[in-house]
Amino acid sequence: MTEGAGIHDGDPPDDLTATEIGMWQAFRNGSAYDLRAGDTVVDDPHGGHPWGPERTVRARIVCWLLLDGPPALAGRVSALKLVGVQIEDTLDLAGGTIAPYVEMKGCRFENEIRLPEARFTTLRMVECAVPRLEAARVHTEGDLHLPRCRFHNGVRLTDAHIGTDLLLNQAVIYRDRRGHSLVGDGITVGQDLQAEMLESHGELSLRGASIGVSLSLRGAQLTNQYTRLALNAPQLTVGRTLYMTPAGVNNPILTSGTTPARGTRIQRFVCEGGVRLDDGRFGDAVDLEQARFTFTDEQELSLRRVQVPELRFLGERPERGKVVLSGARIVNLMDKAESWPGPGNLQMGGFQYENLVPRGPFPLVRRLEWVAAATAEYNPEPYERLATVLRAGGEDEDAREVLLARQRHRRENLPFAAKLWGYAQDWTVAYGYRPGRAAVWMAVLWAATSIAFSHAAHPPIKNGEHPPWNASLFALDLLLPVIDLGQVGYWQLRGGWQWLAAVVILLGWVLATTVAAGATRLLSRN
Repeated sequence: MTEGAGIHDGDPPDDLTATEIGMWQAFRNGSAYDLRAGDTVVDDPHGGHPWGPERTVRARIVCWLLLDGPPALAGRVSALKLVGVQIEDTLDLAGGTIAPYVEMKGCRFENEIRLPEARFTTLRMVECAVPRLEAARVHTEGDLHLPRCRFHNGVRLTDAHIGTDLLLNQAVIYRDRRGHSLVGDGITVGQDLQAEMLESHGELSLRGASIGVSLSLRGAQLTNQYTRLALNAPQLTVGRTLYMTPAGVNNPILTSGTTPARGTRIQRFVCEGGVRLDDGRFGDAVDLEQARFTFTDEQELSLRRVQVPELRFLGERPERGKVVLSGARIVNLMDKAESWPGPGNLQMGGFQYENLVPRGPFPLVRRLEWVAAATAEYNPEPYERLATVLRAGGEDEDAREVLLARQRHRRENLPFAAKLWGYAQDWTVAYGYRPGRAAVWMAVLWAATSIAFSHAAHPPIKNGEHPPWNASLFALDLLLPVIDLGQVGYWQLRGGWQWLAAVVILLGWVLATTVAAGATRLLSRN
């Protein structure tokens, strides 16, 4: 009998160890092959306690079972279910098609796992110690589960296709030689990518990734002290929501993805390093509630050209670095006053939003500070966008205050003469946004000059050709340019009264010009 014939009849090869024979029989039976000792310290796959040959199988035999294993026993379905097993050498399934169900719990791998272009139905590895997972273009019809695993030299899932869920909850991933922890560029996940309470020590890259439902980084700890970015995910597409929010500590895997119940101890999402989400598309929301970002001066939370129905900007204020929203398009902006960075650290050029939904008090004066923080060099666009949103919400008075603040900000960048003219418009009619001031100024000047001119000597220019003297009409005739009330041309003033008349005429022109400018703005509703 040849070796091949025996294998296909179900008999194990002669060169298998006793441990491997046990694995062989468990595979045919579809049952779990559990080699744990019952001691939590000894059984910890991440601990330092050695596992001997009684718990060790060769990677070549594991590959043999998965690629060309024996038939299942009658009435059973073959499956590889290993618990507390050590796999020596390199597990290499590159390009293979693996039909059996695969599940490994608490296992140790001596060398990296190679799965490039392999095809699985479902692959589950739970709390395993793995030097490195190399799985570019891997394909699964169902799930790829890697919760609580520890990868010492990174994970590569470039262009992988996961049929349903990718699970990385509580996994710990250290950087590879290029500084990356997980490289998932171009990955496609049919449903959810859950990486809750993930520890990433390096750059987590998801460039061009596509997630069918939600991407959950609840409670994740992203740290990269080696390069600029801790999360690099431009052109990311998420069908529903990206969560960077707290997670409940000790939540079982099956209840992950839910909001922690009241009283549950939580772990916040923390990121130490830059975040790049440029050109992302999100179906429902980007949720940053209670998120904590720690940046250097050169790092930033970049949301350039992001499109999302709702941005929940409810995290802690970054002490350093920048928040960039340039070109982003958002329907609802949910935010808190204390979440935004200070002047010079916020960029909002071309940022479009339709509704403001503040969480907690966010008075107009703080909202104006928010806009000013994004416009260290004068830019009218953020002011105009805010005014448009306020006006659409029926807050016309607040919208006018915003546009007035825009003019005041613009004034500070004008030459000296133009700046003086700006101050004149501000003091008189507030650039036309408070037109009632003009009437007050006119009334005050009219009253004051009427009293003054009632004491002035006013000989007529031509005797017998003048109307009766009326100091109030004379003052009003000086104040109103263009309009002739028939007083000024009939009387002559001398000395200081001539200078007073000239000042009144000049003030009248100033008021008239500013009123005309204000009326133009009011009519155009700019």
